[in-house]
Amino acid sequence: MSNTSSPAAVAGLSVNRLARPLVERLLADADALAVQLRRDDTGVHIVDAGIEARGSVAAGLQVGEICMGGLGQVNLRSGSSAEGWPTWLDVRSSQPVLACLGSQYAGWSLSASKEETGGKKFFSLGSGPARALAVKEELFAELGYRDRAEFGVLVLEVDRPPPKIVIDKLLRDCDLPAHALTLILTPTTSLAGTTQVVSRVLEVALHKAHALGFALADIVDGAATAPLPSPSSDGVEAMGRTNDAILYGGRVHLTVRGDDDAARALARALPSRNSRDYGRSFADIFKEVAYDFYKIDGALFAPAEVWVSSLSSGRTWHGGASDMALLRRLWLQEASDDGPQAQVRP
Repeated sequence: MSNTSSPAAVAGLSVNRLARPLVERLLADADALAVQLRRDDTGVHIVDAGIEARGSVAAGLQVGEICMGGLGQVNLRSGSSAEGWPTWLDVRSSQPVLACLGSQYAGWSLSASKEETGGKKFFSLGSGPARALAVKEELFAELGYRDRAEFGVLVLEVDRPPPKIVIDKLLRDCDLPAHALTLILTPTTSLAGTTQVVSRVLEVALHKAHALGFALADIVDGAATAPLPSPSSDGVEAMGRTNDAILYGGRVHLTVRGDDDAARALARALPSRNSRDYGRSFADIFKEVAYDFYKIDGALFAPAEVWVSSLSSGRTWHGGASDMALLRRLWLQEASDDGPQAQVRP
């Protein structure tokens, strides 16, 4: 495999094998992370990170790194007063194309009808390393990557476990025995779910760069940050907050090689403010289009602010800007000095 012609020029790297110790740590620390582990009737490991279990931000950080196939770091930090929000996620990868598009991207469509489930229809987009075992998406042909591993892990943003027909499909498509597959369930309404979605801020930039036609093989490093909102118990609102965190607060720094004109054009075209839908909460936009993602301007799905640095020339270009004032209006209720004082008991 060439080191320059293929976006995923990473011969020998297995995202599932690299993620395995992270999964084992998640399972070993299940009680401390407030997640629950069980096996279904087939023997598949199922991790509940926010359905019946409470879940946690710490669990979400680990799930974020698992999603990146062990090729990224996701950390929590305190924001400064100038940043306007108390808690931020920092994400970094030295293999951003493989980590983000070859693993983390939620691109595997999984569904089952009411007749197939014997109850409610099921739909989810699978993300994480097991996608690279099944390679059901056209993207993998472009990446030139397929994983071969004896273990697989997939993350599903769902509020109920997948039905047997979906699990059977996963085992078949990944060519794994049941005991070798782990499914991590992270509803966006949970602490872990909100955290792992916001940890996709770098992936959103990579996906937008791909949509713009930028040569993926020229993206060699990536770092990103985004504010971490509190989850909402309402599914649409929870999804809206995680999207808003990236669209209006996400900041990304990409290091690229190649033509300076292409790097400059990427910095100009990538930020979310290029969208006609920019400036309103994602939840409101989603409701306005009757919950049809395909009616939302695709240019909106991008971080707020981007820097692109060229290895060839040493130059850096900047585009977009974060809008923390908008996020504070959407997320923050100021404590008032008026009215009765709350009684704080020791």
